[in-house]
Formats: sequence, C-alpha cells, structure tokens
Amino acid sequence: MENRLHVALAQITPVWLDKGATIAKIEATITEASKKGSELIVFGEALLPGYPFWLAYTEGAAWNLEVNKELHAHYVANSIQIEAGDLDSICLLAKEHSMAVYLGIMERAKDRGGHSIYASLVYIDPRGEIKSVHRKLQPTYDERLTWAPGDGNGLQVHPLKQFTVGGLNCWENWMPLPRAALYGLGENLHIAVWPGSDHNTKDITRFIARESRSYVVSVSSMMKKADFPEDTPHLDKILEKAPSVLANGGSCIAGPDGEWVVEPIVDKEGIFYQTIDFKRVLEEHQNFDPVGHYSRPDVTQLIVNRERQSTVHFKD
Repeated sequence: MENRLHVALAQITPVWLDKGATIAKIEATITEASKKGSELIVFGEALLPGYPFWLAYTEGAAWNLEVNKELHAHYVANSIQIEAGDLDSICLLAKEHSMAVYLGIMERAKDRGGHSIYASLVYIDPRGEIKSVHRKLQPTYDERLTWAPGDGNGLQVHPLKQFTVGGLNCWENWMPLPRAALYGLGENLHIAVWPGSDHNTKDITRFIARESRSYVVSVSSMMKKADFPEDTPHLDKILEKAPSVLANGGSCIAGPDGEWVVEPIVDKEGIFYQTIDFKRVLEEHQNFDPVGHYSRPDVTQLIVNRERQSTVHFKD
C-alpha cells in the first residue's frame, strides 16, 4: 500500500508559552495518533510554545514598553533550541512509531546568537531524524515585532512512501515563488501550517491544491481566552481586550483536483484522520503540471538561495 498514506491532523491548543508542558502534550498526541496507524502527523504554526497573541492586545508596537519586553523575554525563554536537544524526545517517539512529523515551533536559533526567534517548521522523518528546519521567510504584520525573518535553507522536500512532501508557514503559502520552489522539487503533498482560524485555510488550501495538482494538508491550532495560563506575565492586560476565541482551528485537506477531502473543522480540538491516495496526484497532473509539461522555463525561471544565513562565518 505504498500509494496510500495515513495522515493525522493535530488541531490542538498549546499550553501557552510553556515549553515543557506543550512538549508533553505533543508527545501524548503522537502516541494517540500511533494507535490509529498514522504515518504522518501535522501540528500548527508556532504551536510550540504558542502564537504571540499579546501583540494585538497590549500595544505591541509601543517602544520600550515593560509589558512587551517581559512577554518577549518569557517567549524566548520558552522557545526551542534544537541544538540543545529540545526536540529529542519527540524525535524518539517518531522513530518508535515510524511516524513522520511536521511541527511548528518557535526556534531560538543558536546559529543566530540564541536571542532572536524564528517561526520554524520542522520535518522529522519516520526514523526520528530532523531533515529540515524551515524558518518563515517573512513574518506577517505584528509578528515582526517578536519574530525574525528566516531564509531559504528550509525550502526542502522529503520522500514519504510514494509522496514527496514539503511545507510552508501561514501566509508564506500566499507567496507564489516559495510555492513554485517546492513544486520544482517535486512536491505533491503540501503541508500548510497556521496559528488557527478557518478564514486562513478555507480559500488558500483549495487554491494551492488546484494550482499544484497536489494534496494540501492545512493544520491550525486552537486558542480560547480561557486557555491562557494563570502565570502568564501581564495576563490581565491580555485578557482585557482578548476575544473569547482567538483561534478556532480550520484544519482541512484538499485533493489534487482542488476539491475538499476534509472540509475545515472549526471549534473542535482533537486529532482528525484521513487516508490519501497517491494515484490521484498522477491523475490530476494529466492535464496540468506547473513545473512540468505546462511550464515554459525558456521564458520564466526561478532562482532560489538555500544558504543558511548567518551574520558571522568563522574560519579557525
């Protein structure tokens, strides 16, 4: 059954800005999905340890404000340093269950000094090995107040049974050139991760599927006002203006013809399962292939810089 892949959509709420507790919840989710025979599990953008919701509700752009400094420091302290082994337990679970994982993290990148953070999408293969870490190319709007812009190093795809899988973070999915880069690498199962809400997923998911003639798996997180931990710095200021629902989910799957396989799921936390068939990819490429027989490289080409960017290069 190499043509069939059992996929799990993990639409869950983080233990917000608590690295250890959120890792434990992710581990429990992977273990639960393994009981259903899942071969790929996908988690939302920035799930570990959570999305910076405070920026929209606490004068996030105000200069030198104590609340912003303290919340940012708390965020960085709870972000993930891969080099320090923060994802080791998740990798071991992936290996134990022979399950691939796409996980949205806040990466505290050691190769950029360890004080700035990146919205990164990590791919762990079924052998438990981290194969790519894609740092979001362009944080969106108020995200830029706490996230750093990434680079092209993570524009990678990976073999998974007969599929070739790749992924992007949130509004990166609206950027045509990064999409084209993944298509050119042979991607036919596209992973789109989001902080939450069906207003993000309900249109772009089907559009990318129809454009690429690929499966598109969109996975979002959940977040309600009641989910903020009581020990969150300046919680009173966040709750003063926060709506009752900050992220309602919207996880979904579109097939290579652009039609729904799983329609957006809203206001429901859980793991949602679907089996997809690679044969449908080949069928829908019969009449359109954006980087194959329906492309004109003699007219338009894309050049991609996949160098991992760093301010300092040492020669010892």
